[in-house]
Amino acid sequence: MPSSTCASRPPRSPPGRPRSSPTAPRSSWSKPAVGVLAEFFDLIVFAVLFLLGFFVGRWNERRHYASLRRREGEFGDILVFSNRFPPAAAGRLDTALVSGSAVISEDYFKGLVAGLYSLIGGRVRSYESLIDRARREAVLRMKSEARARGAGMIINVKFQTFAIGGRNPNSVKGVELLAYGTALSARAQAGAAAAAPG
Repeated sequence: MPSSTCASRPPRSPPGRPRSSPTAPRSSWSKPAVGVLAEFFDLIVFAVLFLLGFFVGRWNERRHYASLRRREGEFGDILVFSNRFPPAAAGRLDTALVSGSAVISEDYFKGLVAGLYSLIGGRVRSYESLIDRARREAVLRMKSEARARGAGMIINVKFQTFAIGGRNPNSVKGVELLAYGTALSARAQAGAAAAAPG
């Protein structure tokens, strides 16, 4: 007779039923629940970036416009013309090339709105403010260089605009605007008049 101390065999499973094997305890989170949470998290991130881009972008834009108005008043004595030649009564003047450039990037809100308009078409007002701010900032920097040279007038002013894109060649992440012209200074004429014998 077999000894009673032999290890007992595990009970056989009934016919037609697979033998159960020990498995790790299942997680309380199912795959559908995890997917819903991931989509909800993406929605929260989108909403935060949307609101942050709207409010912070508007605040930066208003602050920049206030700075532009203040500095435009400070440089109001420097005249800017698109004419190629100075006024006839200006006399003999010193000339110098002056320029100014500015780069203004879009915020998340403006980029989203512009992407929507690229699908449906229409006037992209969000980019108009970028170009306007860049143009005015470039003119102010050009005037600042002209003042440093003692000039009171800039003629033959021209503008060049460049679009700054990201990885997608069809996207625009910002604009760069270059303003340049010929600064006219009367310092040499005034010096010659002072040196002339009385």
